[in-house]
Amino acid sequence: MERKSEQENSIRLQKFLAERGVASRRGAEQMIAQGRVQVNGKIVTDMGVKIVPTEDRILIDGAPPPSLPRLRYILLHKPVGYICSVRDEKGRRTVMDLVPTAQRLYPVGRLDYDTSGLLLLTNDGSLTNALLHPSGQVEKTYWAEVSPAPDASRLQRLRQGVYLSDGMTAPARARIIKRMSDGAVVELMIHEGRNRQVRRMMEAINCPVRRLKRVAMACLTLEDLPLGQWRELSRQEVERLLLYVGQAATKRR
Repeated sequence: MERKSEQENSIRLQKFLAERGVASRRGAEQMIAQGRVQVNGKIVTDMGVKIVPTEDRILIDGAPPPSLPRLRYILLHKPVGYICSVRDEKGRRTVMDLVPTAQRLYPVGRLDYDTSGLLLLTNDGSLTNALLHPSGQVEKTYWAEVSPAPDASRLQRLRQGVYLSDGMTAPARARIIKRMSDGAVVELMIHEGRNRQVRRMMEAINCPVRRLKRVAMACLTLEDLPLGQWRELSRQEVERLLLYVGQAATKRR
C-alpha cells in the first residue's frame, strides 16, 4: 500500500512532463501513448499513471527530463497573420516568431490566423490546464466588427445562446460599443472555447464578422500593449491570475 505522503505528493505523469517544459499537457499525452516515456525502467502508455517526482525515475526517449524551469508568463498582442502554435508544418509564421526566447513556452488556447488580440504564453502547465478547463468559467472578451449591425432581437439571441453545429452555446454578454454607417462593433463576452466560436455565433444571427480582436481574458487586458509586442506579466498580475483560476475551480465543485 502506498504511504500517505506518497499519495499526497503524487501527480499524473503528463502533468509532470508539462511542468518540466517537455511538452504541453496534450503533447505529453501523445509522447506517453507513443511509448517514449519510462517510469522506473518500464515503458508507460497508460494516461492514468501517477508518479512521485522525488521518488520515481523518469526517462523521455532514454534521457532524464530537464530540471523544473523558471515559470514565465508572457502577454502578447497577436497580429493577424500568425498561427497559435509552437511550430507549423506548412511553414507559416507562428506567435513564437514574435517572442524570441530559447525557453519552451506554449500558447494558452488559440486565436485564429485572422484574429488579433490578447494571447497568454507560459510554461506553467497547471495554470494552462486551469484556464482551459472545459467546465471552467474563464471569461474572454472580444470586439467583433460586423455587418450589418445587430438589432435588439439578435443581441438577445446571443444573450440567450445560439444553436451551432456542435450544439447550443452558453449565454453570452453582448452589447454594441460602436455604430458605423455599414455595421457595428459588438463586444461579446463568452466563457466557452469552441473552434471559431465568435465568428460562428455572429454568422448564426446573420451578422458576419469582418474583423475580430480579443481584448481580455480572465483578469488580463491588453491595455496599452502595441500590436505585435509582448511583455512579462508582473508578479501582482500572476498572483491575480492564480487567484482567478482558483475561484473558477471553486465554482466547478
